[in-house]
Amino acid sequence: DSLLEKVTAWAPSPEEAIARMDRALREFRIRGVATNLAFVENLIDHPTFKAAEYTTRFIDEHEELFDFAPRRDRATRLLTYLADVTVNGHPEVKDRQRPPAHALPPVAPKPKSEQPPAGTKHLLDELGPKAFAQWMKKEKRLLITDTTMRDAHQSLLATRMRSHDMVTIAGSYAANLPTMFSMECWGGATFDVSMRFLQECPWERLRDLRKAMPNILLQMLLRGSNGVGYTSYPDNVVKSFTRQAAASGIDLFRIFDSLNWVENMKVSIETVLETDRLCEAAICYTGDMLDPARKKYDLDYYLRLARELQAAGAHIIGIKDMAGVCKPDAAALLVKAIRRETGLPIHFHTHDASGIAAASVLAAAEAGADAVDLAMDSLSGLTSQPNLGAVAAALARDKRATGLDAEEIRRFSDYWEAVRFQYAAFESDMRAGSSEIYLHEMPGGQFTNLKEQARAMGLEGRWHEVAKAYADVNMMFGDVIKVTPSSKIVGDMALSMVAAGLTREDVENTEKDVSFPESVVGFFRGDIGQPPGGFPKALQKKILKGEKPLKKRAGQTMKAADLKKLRKQAEQEAGRDITDEELCSYLMYPRVFVDYAKSRTAFGPVAVLPTPVYFYGMNPGDEISVDLEPGKTMMIRCVAIGEPDDEGQVRVFFEVNGQPRVARISDRQKAATATKHPKADEGNPAHLAAPMPGMVATLAVKPGQKVKAGDLLMTIEAMKMETALNADRNGTIGQVHVSAGSQIDAKDLLLEFQ
Repeated sequence: DSLLEKVTAWAPSPEEAIARMDRALREFRIRGVATNLAFVENLIDHPTFKAAEYTTRFIDEHEELFDFAPRRDRATRLLTYLADVTVNGHPEVKDRQRPPAHALPPVAPKPKSEQPPAGTKHLLDELGPKAFAQWMKKEKRLLITDTTMRDAHQSLLATRMRSHDMVTIAGSYAANLPTMFSMECWGGATFDVSMRFLQECPWERLRDLRKAMPNILLQMLLRGSNGVGYTSYPDNVVKSFTRQAAASGIDLFRIFDSLNWVENMKVSIETVLETDRLCEAAICYTGDMLDPARKKYDLDYYLRLARELQAAGAHIIGIKDMAGVCKPDAAALLVKAIRRETGLPIHFHTHDASGIAAASVLAAAEAGADAVDLAMDSLSGLTSQPNLGAVAAALARDKRATGLDAEEIRRFSDYWEAVRFQYAAFESDMRAGSSEIYLHEMPGGQFTNLKEQARAMGLEGRWHEVAKAYADVNMMFGDVIKVTPSSKIVGDMALSMVAAGLTREDVENTEKDVSFPESVVGFFRGDIGQPPGGFPKALQKKILKGEKPLKKRAGQTMKAADLKKLRKQAEQEAGRDITDEELCSYLMYPRVFVDYAKSRTAFGPVAVLPTPVYFYGMNPGDEISVDLEPGKTMMIRCVAIGEPDDEGQVRVFFEVNGQPRVARISDRQKAATATKHPKADEGNPAHLAAPMPGMVATLAVKPGQKVKAGDLLMTIEAMKMETALNADRNGTIGQVHVSAGSQIDAKDLLLEFQ
């Protein structure tokens, strides 16, 4: 606007003058008033203007000049986030251990070359998946999958590792460890946690890793008909998600079903085969195959599964020992038997919760396993995978030597050690391997997440009660295979029982009314499939309250999702257009995606921020460098933090590339205090008490409404667990003390019956 700012561009040719003007306009930042910058950009970029064929009616005749793409304004939004976390703190690390003062910033090993050497990704592209599987069988060295970017931090750090720390070192993997078989870096719990707790897009993470590691197979964990969710979805949703994952960078799909029901895996397997990617169909190992007292899961059971998976088209058979209960003798026998039975390459996965999992890995390797999962030294052990460097060293002079450079492994471990310090808030209290794992058989990937849930519900000090309840629930449910989502269902029930003071006898008592978590109701309804041996009939009848269970695969009973309609719905809820990748996020987690999208709109791409700053904000004098994209770097310095005004507003003063900026944020602690809910009177039968702390997700009744026994009153959400509260009698609703979105504590009074 000539009254505010004027730009003149000169060049030897019109084309170059326009290009210079375009760059100058895009580099301007004018705040506080409306500008015509976007209009002028459209004007000079228009073909008619460039050809000098415009007339005095040019603007009147071209409405598209007024179609403005909204400015991203990433700097302002990031400053708003930094001000917010500086003033209010991050809820994920509140009242938790902070990183040690002596911790140094992580420094990634320097890449040995700009152009990464050829690796397994190139081999797959050259051979195709079937021939690649044959190559695996012929390869003498033990192939190694590094789980550090997925299962290792999921198991040790409650899945809270950020993309920033992964992408920083990804290029070094490509250049310095090109003989790595695969990088497990996506899927499983990382998908929803990245949106739910880290305000990141999981698809951006995948694309960034693919770009940085073009030569190594990228591997994901796919839950069959459950996608990357905790329930079943229509078949076209699972297909769309799987195709998009392949298009965005996944090479190797490890597909499993939480109940080992092959029928639930077929849609995913068929879709992966269509994409020409590697299909690793996994058998979930549970119990003790060699224990004569537990015959449900014996060798014949696993061999039948292997034959079914081979018939379904698997290129690789995975043995997925999610709890780390597969002992060395069982691992050796299972690998030999499945390899002999199917002729397919075997990929062995375990966890080190017992402390002896490395022995199982070595036994599997000796028995002929083609690939194994390990984690970089500093993120190995306990509920994670066995130590990569140690296993590589143990095999250094063996016929199965991995070929990985020991010195490079140590450099990478040093980086991950420094990264791990930054996540001190999410460390579990597990300090050594424990034989207790053979009692509760809790998956390593669930252990820290369940502890997080227990902490959020005020049960952190009763962890051993939760573990005992977990074992009780497993047997009460029929000795189920425990891996997401079935393990989450067992965990939800265990937490619910401890929070409500219930025993196994209480739950199984047909005369005692119990509020079951929604996930448990869905499980016994058959939403996630059919367990081996079926459901305990009496308990199923109590939980379903007359509802008929499914006999078929849930996806078969579901109507195909209207993807066009759902896209419009997602865009309406998110307040903006969405990409095909984001549509897949919405299909898996509608509410989580919408919350993430709104956070992204408010705060921008927070994934670019260094991890300590993301969690703990900045102090006056702190300065950071932020790479928004290649060639665009911001230097941000925190200058001062003001005092809250009468309305609780705080001004935080920054410098961005030397220019002063101010962000204004509400100090939530100084703002209006939250409403305190009255406590229920335990002796008053008209009072409905909250069984656990959390949030009222939905409210299904209002004062004066008549209800019957079994009618839904409301749904409570605690972390990832939803529990439906149903009326235990016929009656009329009196006063309702909460509303949707209310934060509640255990034993708060929710409503009263008249």
